[in-house]
Amino acid sequence: MIYFSDSDHCLHMAVSMDGYEFTALNDNYPVIAGDTIAEQKGLRDPYILRGPDGTYYVAATDLHIFAQQYGYRTTQFERDQQEFGWGNNKNLALLKSKDLIHWEHSLVRVQQMEGFHDIGATWAPELIWDEKEKAIMIYWTIRRGNGACKLYYAYANKEFTGFATEPKLLFEKTKGDHTALDGDIVKGNDGRYYLHYAEYDEGFSGIMVAVSDNLTGPYTFQPEIIDKEEKACEAPNVWKRYGTDTYVLMYDCFGRRPHNFGFLETKDFKTYTDIGHFNEEGSKMKTTNFSSPKHGAVTPISRKDAQKLLDYWQKNPVHNDHRRTS
Repeated sequence: MIYFSDSDHCLHMAVSMDGYEFTALNDNYPVIAGDTIAEQKGLRDPYILRGPDGTYYVAATDLHIFAQQYGYRTTQFERDQQEFGWGNNKNLALLKSKDLIHWEHSLVRVQQMEGFHDIGATWAPELIWDEKEKAIMIYWTIRRGNGACKLYYAYANKEFTGFATEPKLLFEKTKGDHTALDGDIVKGNDGRYYLHYAEYDEGFSGIMVAVSDNLTGPYTFQPEIIDKEEKACEAPNVWKRYGTDTYVLMYDCFGRRPHNFGFLETKDFKTYTDIGHFNEEGSKMKTTNFSSPKHGAVTPISRKDAQKLLDYWQKNPVHNDHRRTS
């Protein structure tokens, strides 16, 4: 599992031998520092994919929402908040690795592309292997100016350093001021594609799902909110329990204090069973050495590789504190 922390805006990793109990690598210190990768000196919303070539691919948001407090810039955001909205940013970060330890990285400057100069945000990129195109599809949230968030997609080039195609609209909500962000696509047991996303409406955010027979849509949204949280949540990530037909829907309960991850299980994306939150009484989902992760994503690795990562970071800890004060 990869995730970030609001305290440092860096990339963190954790491993699990059973899909229920996770242990953070490097004692929950960052494994990749945001200020070494991102133009805004922060990484948020990371997603990880193991490609068919065995390479691990990561995409993240190039954004630091506390950059002014930490001394990285003199203003709260890069551009005027009235025109470009909260958290405005311009880039996505792409990384790739053969061993989950040594990484190559690139920035995709979305705002500089023709037709996208007016965007207020480019957030939460995710990755999926398109079996028909034989390429990695990158899909993410774009907000034009200070308007509604919509989901776009493009295909990565073979080097995974940028786009090979122009971004296209993937999904939007058209009713009133509804907005759709943090999309996560998974192919179900029935061969259909399920797009889970966060919908914001009148200050509240919940997890919803849209369905399509094709990876690039069109997607038909279902009207029900899936999660049963009393507080707002976002950042859905769906992963399959190894060797089973059960999927786990993990999401970020950012409205809770302290914030936490919530978990549901499903086999058909019609009925969802609540299995609790990390370290909650009665929940099977546990963390051993960390708490309050933000916007996580899970991909399967072998037990052998998991042990290699645990051993590596135990022998080579890097306990740099990337928090800054102005």
